Amino acid sequence: MTPIRHNNSDSDVVLDAVRDCVLAVGVRRTTLTDVARRAGVSRMTIYRRWPDVRSLVGDLMTREWVEVATRARPGRRPGTDARSLVVDGLVAGVEAFRAHPLFRKIVDVDPELLLPYVLDRRGASQEALLELLAGDLREGHADGSVRPGHAERQARSLLLIVQSFTLSLRTMTDEDDADLDSAAFLAELRTILERILTP
Repeated sequence: MTPIRHNNSDSDVVLDAVRDCVLAVGVRRTTLTDVARRAGVSRMTIYRRWPDVRSLVGDLMTREWVEVATRARPGRRPGTDARSLVVDGLVAGVEAFRAHPLFRKIVDVDPELLLPYVLDRRGASQEALLELLAGDLREGHADGSVRPGHAERQARSLLLIVQSFTLSLRTMTDEDDADLDSAAFLAELRTILERILTP
């Protein structure tokens, strides 16, 4: 997969550079000097906004994860209800996250970076995803395709489910068995989501 370039601002140039560094050597071996050199800016330019590599990587993950989730959301199609769009978007999102090179690198090399967002607190990307999801669920309440309920609670519950599939799916799959491979589990996820959301 070719890295996506976002060269529309100084911040994006820096975030593109840290992305390249992390993909090359991982987070622990990335330095602000490496990022500055790759971005073609001074270290002071980076220090003005980011005090360390971890904060840079946090902003990078927010940018990348929100973009992945946004791209996974299907466009409105005539005659398609909100529930179908939510389910399609969440299943596609899990698949897209698992294939994303930055996500794979972090999971393989620096998985501890993800732990605070799984165990302790919500991050900026999770907040953005919850806002999108809650809006989609309200549309489903309005068109009758999603069972009535508290939209924010439903959104948080759905995010808990898809985070689990995204982060832990490879611990449960057996790619040599068609009944237990990734595609089979994504189909199972679709069934789970449909049953949770159907009125």
